[in-house]
Amino acid sequence: MELGQIRARWNEVLDTLLALDRIAWLAFFDARLADFDGQTLTLDFSDSRKLSAAHEYTAARIRQHKLLISAIKDILAIDVEIVEK
Repeated sequence: MELGQIRARWNEVLDTLLALDRIAWLAFFDARLADFDGQTLTLDFSDSRKLSAAHEYTAARIRQHKLLISAIKDILAIDVEIVEK
């Protein structure tokens, strides 16, 4: 699958994520899909940075990544890893 194909169906992924967990949806709804190498999907938050600054979200991000990966698997039928830049 190519990055363009993921982008074309990204709203479906986000809709599925919203049904699973609204907080996870809030964490990813404004992420830009930066790159996909066939296994790793890179999300770019350089425009938003809403979850950065002095707060530590590591534990929450792990759970949110799992939910996003599950939504991607449900909609696109592919296994991915998630990285953020």
